Amino acid sequence: MDIINNTPKHIPVMVDPVMNTLAPNEKGTYIDGTFGAGGYTERILKKSHCVIAFDRDPDAIARGEGLKKKYGDRLVLIHGTYGTMDQEIKRRNLGLVDGVVLDLGVSSPQLDEAHRGFSFQKEGPLDMRMSKTGKTAADVVNTLAEKDLANILWSYGDETKSRAIARAIVQRRQTAPLKTTTDLREAVYSVYGPKKPQDKTDPATKTFQAIRIFINDEMEELRKGLEAAKNVLAPHGRLVVVTFHSLEDRMVKNFIRNNSHNRPRASRYVSSLLDATDSRDVVFVDFSKKALLPSKEEVDQNPRARSAQLRWAVKGNS
Repeated sequence: MDIINNTPKHIPVMVDPVMNTLAPNEKGTYIDGTFGAGGYTERILKKSHCVIAFDRDPDAIARGEGLKKKYGDRLVLIHGTYGTMDQEIKRRNLGLVDGVVLDLGVSSPQLDEAHRGFSFQKEGPLDMRMSKTGKTAADVVNTLAEKDLANILWSYGDETKSRAIARAIVQRRQTAPLKTTTDLREAVYSVYGPKKPQDKTDPATKTFQAIRIFINDEMEELRKGLEAAKNVLAPHGRLVVVTFHSLEDRMVKNFIRNNSHNRPRASRYVSSLLDATDSRDVVFVDFSKKALLPSKEEVDQNPRARSAQLRWAVKGNS
């Protein structure tokens, strides 16, 4: 980010497609459910009346104070998870909003700050907690059973060598606990070997992703967040979500489809008349048929955008 507490310049992923699909207007109120470094929030503030920004990370909220000094009451900062946005909006009597944007996964500051323990590229304590509370990654890798570790790596990282990596972790912790990001990375490398020049991604990527998602309960948070967004959007309000792996994208795609006129039929034996006329569940009347992808130019400039996908939806009249 460029203006908050003199932190490094940060360009949010797919910012132009996000702005084009969110289409903020000068009288509108919008929610940035994942404030992070504030990149989306500031772009939206330049074209709208108000942004309500959520983040579970206290460091992100602290950084946001610099932005609040610039925009005053037009920026509402809330320290909390976006899965509770409907409750928080109701409690503050803020009313319905014209758009919700979610930029999922880990933020750039979290990756860049070694002491947060999110990145295998920087040595730091094995932490990975977005909220700075609860169990750490070290707690997980040093206490869970081998089978449970393997299930986490497979379920949240789609790691094909999940069993071998879990076995390597358990073997290593018998000698000494895994305390740093380097310790965990080396456990993965003992199975794969280090990154080779022809590899597009580091072998440790999926393991770190899986453990981070598990610790922060990210999939359940996304499920809650999508439902909450549906509740707080005004008629014609827009939902925009940027995902970074297939689990997230699949959940977003299915959520939009199941809340739209394009949702799948429950059964061929169900009355077609009932199925066709039951419009009570139709929330979104327009949506992206396919995920939008970052341009080659953006990926070249910002490798973190490589796996990004954007989906959007527009709420109906009710």
